[in-house]
Amino acid sequence: MTIAARRGSLRGSLVLLTTTVAAVAVVLTGLFAWRVIRTNAEVQERDQLSRQAEVMARTPPLASWMLDRQQRIAGPDEIRLALVRPSAEVVGPAAAVVDDAQRRALLAGHEVSATARLDGRTVLVEGTPTSTGGGLVLTQPMNAVDQATDRMRGSLVLPLVLGLVGAALAGALLARRLTRPLVSAARTAHRLSEGERGLTVPAEGPTEVAELAGALNTLDAALAHSEGRQRDFLLSVSHEIRTPLTAARGYAEALADEVITGDEVPEAGRILRTEIERLERFVGDLLALARLETDDFRLDTGETDLDALLAEAADAWAARCARHEVDFRLERPGVPLTITTDGFRVRQLIDGLAENALRVTPAGKPLVLALRTEGPGAVLEVRDGGPGLTDDDIAVAFERGALTDRYRGVRAVGSGLGLAIAHRLTARLGGTITADGRAPEGGACFTVCLPPHPDAGPPTAPYTPRTSR
Repeated sequence: MTIAARRGSLRGSLVLLTTTVAAVAVVLTGLFAWRVIRTNAEVQERDQLSRQAEVMARTPPLASWMLDRQQRIAGPDEIRLALVRPSAEVVGPAAAVVDDAQRRALLAGHEVSATARLDGRTVLVEGTPTSTGGGLVLTQPMNAVDQATDRMRGSLVLPLVLGLVGAALAGALLARRLTRPLVSAARTAHRLSEGERGLTVPAEGPTEVAELAGALNTLDAALAHSEGRQRDFLLSVSHEIRTPLTAARGYAEALADEVITGDEVPEAGRILRTEIERLERFVGDLLALARLETDDFRLDTGETDLDALLAEAADAWAARCARHEVDFRLERPGVPLTITTDGFRVRQLIDGLAENALRVTPAGKPLVLALRTEGPGAVLEVRDGGPGLTDDDIAVAFERGALTDRYRGVRAVGSGLGLAIAHRLTARLGGTITADGRAPEGGACFTVCLPPHPDAGPPTAPYTPRTSR
């Protein structure tokens, strides 16, 4: 049994909910109506009895005749009559229910409405003054009210049942309207999880459901874009790996077949070593990026003097820049600048950015490593005199292989992973990295803001690199 089956469908839950709400409303309405019907039935019977009393009171001969008839034929379920004479004498079969207060009220010209006991039964009492100065009183057994109540209550059952059935049908229609786009969205989500792309969910139904459909459509487009980038990246990776492998294989076969002999062997060996080192660096970049994206990436933090660390890195990069005839420059405080971080990873970050900068910096142009304080943290800069970056370049600078794909064959490019590694590594150190299209030296500027501690987050006011546009 699936989780959905155990929990029940949304459609069934909505039908059950609406039916339950309708049932509660019907029960409450029924209970209220049950009590009101009794009151209304009594009011109607009293009103009818009162009108009869008024008709008889306006025709005294009729009242006297009815009195004679009531005396002779009144039965246990009949309306009974009593006359209050102007002399205050009360006569008639219902005389026993007329008390002194009612008699005085009738003689004073007031109507009487009450309930009394007559022959052991509860009866309705309605009295009205007569034109001769007395009064006329009619009584009716309460069972007439009971009978009227039963009739009204019987007619109430069918509307309540119809209301309950109608609510259930309305709930089913509502559930269908709500769940149809949800079911469509769920099916689309399953198809997306199975690898289908280019799917569209109609934005219908309530606002929230339409927003869900829009989110799935956006997700579909994002997945298609991401997978397209991944395919392009894998093609780039395949190309980058195939090139050194092809060269290494060719020289290896040539050595094995003794095509290369004598004085050519050392040169072939050097080429083999260069291609293998190139392949090793590329594979190392892939592993580094994969390691940075895992949850168990380890940082060995401690008190680190960034000024000393940058000076150490400068010694290595000054020599490399000299070999490429690049003008290396160093800007540092010259005093200890200590924060809590992983010095090894910071050096890895500096080396990666410097490697990227050196690759695009032509001979005679500068490459700058800079360090400065920024609030409680520190700011590292790597600037170069290369071709710089456009706004479109900056938007994708830290995506894997984006700039490599864009500039392959136009300028010197690497594996396409260096800036992605720098971005992820900076985030692991709790900092931020930004790219600027043109540094004061004419090329690109990459700025790393490091907090005083990895858990402290980036500085509150990140340094904005200077530009010369």
